[in-house]
Amino acid sequence: MLNTYGRAFATKIFTPVARFLLRRGITPDMVTITGTIGVVACALVLYPTGHLFWGSFGATVFVLSDTIDGTMARLRGSSGKWGAYLDSSLDRIADAALFGGLVVWFARGGDSEVTAGLALVCLVLGSTVSYVKARAEGLGFTANVGLAERGERLVAVLVGAGFVGLGVPLVFLQVVLALLAVASAVTVVQRMATVRRQALAVPPADA
Repeated sequence: MLNTYGRAFATKIFTPVARFLLRRGITPDMVTITGTIGVVACALVLYPTGHLFWGSFGATVFVLSDTIDGTMARLRGSSGKWGAYLDSSLDRIADAALFGGLVVWFARGGDSEVTAGLALVCLVLGSTVSYVKARAEGLGFTANVGLAERGERLVAVLVGAGFVGLGVPLVFLQVVLALLAVASAVTVVQRMATVRRQALAVPPADA
């Protein structure tokens, strides 16, 4: 839902920014790579040192580049498979860094094995959610369903960690991560079921 409505809203907001960057010779790929580096830096430098609010704040700023680069590509008329591939690949790195940063902090200085474990589960399931969709598309199917797509996962982890960084009790983040883990697991099942229905509807090659 966030991917559909949130992206449309953000596109309207950031179109002037996209035009500004294009006029200065900045390419969509540059924005994609810079955004990923920024998210990874915030996640793996600020999170592991306990700066949860500033880590979330900084990562959120760089996550917005995910909308800006796509808008730039459309304005320039260069939307294509390479841009989509680069964007999707680097998204996986950014997502893993966010949850990985939380795992490191709570397994060490944050002293909460429960939170570290929940973050690790979300990391694994988030990667699986993305993989089952990519694998489905590679086989010619679609799997655009699920409770916890990337937009929902990002909002959950950034808001949850950010609030705890502001002093909200840790249990808030634990509940957010637990719910996200469940939603991610459900999403995997939903996508696999969707692909299964499509696969069974295709007649055998020798029929």
